[in-house]
Amino acid sequence: MKIVYKKLRGLYGQAHLGEGTIEIDSRIKGKKLLEILIHESLHIYLPKKDEAFIVKLSVNLCNILWNEQYRQVDNSNLTPMQDDSF
Repeated sequence: MKIVYKKLRGLYGQAHLGEGTIEIDSRIKGKKLLEILIHESLHIYLPKKDEAFIVKLSVNLCNILWNEQYRQVDNSNLTPMQDDSF
């Protein structure tokens, strides 16, 4: 999946299913950025789910991560993920 940050008009983000690309408005930060990253990623990985499901799940996952003190502090990704073949 590719994530592109740019100024968007009228929305925080959008997913391009066929391309596996997400666009995120470059002006959002913090918790809202986390929510939108999760939201648009869910559209890519669960394309048959409706918007209400995606909104509820993305907000819940965002709140879990935020309440556990997740914050973006660096771009270090030296430790491999469980399965990064997706």
